[in-house]
Amino acid sequence: MADHTTHRPWRHIERRKSRKIWVGNVPVGGDAPITVQSMTNTLTHDVDATIAQVRALEVAGADIVRISCPDEESSAALKQIVPEVTVPIVADIHFHYKRAIEAAQNGAACLRINPGNIGSEERVKEVIKAAKDYNCSIRIGVNAGSLERDLLEQFGEPCPDAMVESARRHMQILEDNDFFNFKISCKASDVFMAVAAYQQLADACDYPIHLGITEAGGLRSGTIKSAIGMGNLLWAGIGDTIRVSLSADPVEEIKAGFDILKSLGLRHRGVNVVACPSCARQQFQVIDTVAELERRIAHITTPMTVSIIGCVVNGPGEALMTDIGLTGGGQGNHQIYIGGEKAHRFNDGDMTIVDHIVNLIEEKAAQLGAASKLAAE
Repeated sequence: MADHTTHRPWRHIERRKSRKIWVGNVPVGGDAPITVQSMTNTLTHDVDATIAQVRALEVAGADIVRISCPDEESSAALKQIVPEVTVPIVADIHFHYKRAIEAAQNGAACLRINPGNIGSEERVKEVIKAAKDYNCSIRIGVNAGSLERDLLEQFGEPCPDAMVESARRHMQILEDNDFFNFKISCKASDVFMAVAAYQQLADACDYPIHLGITEAGGLRSGTIKSAIGMGNLLWAGIGDTIRVSLSADPVEEIKAGFDILKSLGLRHRGVNVVACPSCARQQFQVIDTVAELERRIAHITTPMTVSIIGCVVNGPGEALMTDIGLTGGGQGNHQIYIGGEKAHRFNDGDMTIVDHIVNLIEEKAAQLGAASKLAAE
C-alpha cells in the first residue's frame, strides 16, 4: 500500500495527549483512532425506522451513533433499539435530566448532557449516579447557542471564554463526584468561535475532545465549514472523536468525516481517489469516469489510494504515490500503474475504464484482506 508518511516528517501530526475513556466497547482518546460519529434524525419512538437508520450508519462506517431522547417514549425506545444494533448508542439529552437516567437504564453507552439546559447541580449529580450505576460515559456538550444565563450576562455574548468556562464548571462537578469517564465538546456554528474555544479547551484539560462545527448547514456548505474548522484543529493534534453536522442524510456525515480524516492521514477507510479536474488535454472523460468509479467502489472499506489522471502531465507522478494509477494516453491507449510501477497498457476497446479499475481495486482489496487475515493468524 502506498504510504509515504514514514520518510516525510512534514506529513506527521502529533496528537494532543488525552486520557482514554470508553463509549460502550469503543475507546475514545489516548492512543485510540479518532472515531467518526453521526446522529439519527428519525423519531426515536419509531423503533423500526431508527434501527434502520442506525444500521445504515453502521454500514457507512460509523463508530458511534447518537440518538435524541426528547421525551419518555423516546428514552424507553432505547430498550428495543440498543439490542438490534452493534454500534454504541449515545443518548442526546436536553432540558430533562430524568431522560438521561432512563436512557442509562435502557442501554445507552453514553449520555450527552448540555450544561446550559440540563438544570441544577443536584440534577447533574443524579445523572452522574445513573452513569456510574449503568457503566455509561458522559459527554459534556457545551453549545454557543445555549450557554448558561449568568455566563451570557458575565461575558455579554456567546464567546470562546464563556464556552470554556461552562465546560470547566461541569468538569468540576463530575470530578467532585469522582466521575472521570467523560469527554467534552465546545461547539459553535461560527468557525472562528468554535476553533478558538476548542484551542482553549485543549489547553485547559486532558479529557478527550469531541469535535464539531454545530449546525454547519447543507451537504456542500456544511462539509466545507466542517472541513475548515475541524481540519485546523485536527492538524494541530486536537480532537479524539468527530461529528460533521449536516442538514442532509446522516450517512453523508460519516462519509464527510472519514474524508476529512483521510485528507490529513489520520485515519483510512475505503478508497481515496486522486483525480484531476480535467482540461483540454484529457484523453478520456475524467469527470464522468470518477463519478461512476466512486459510486461503484463505495462498498470497499479496505484503505488504498487510486489516481485517475487525464493526461501525462501529472499522471505518472501521481501514480508513483498511489496503489493503483491510470494515466490517459492518446488514441484510447492508457497506462496503468500498480504500486507506483508501470504495469500494463489498457485500451478503451477492451472494456470500460471504470470496469477495469474496479476489477483492479477489488483484486487489491482481496489481496490486502487475505494478508491481514494471515497476519492475524
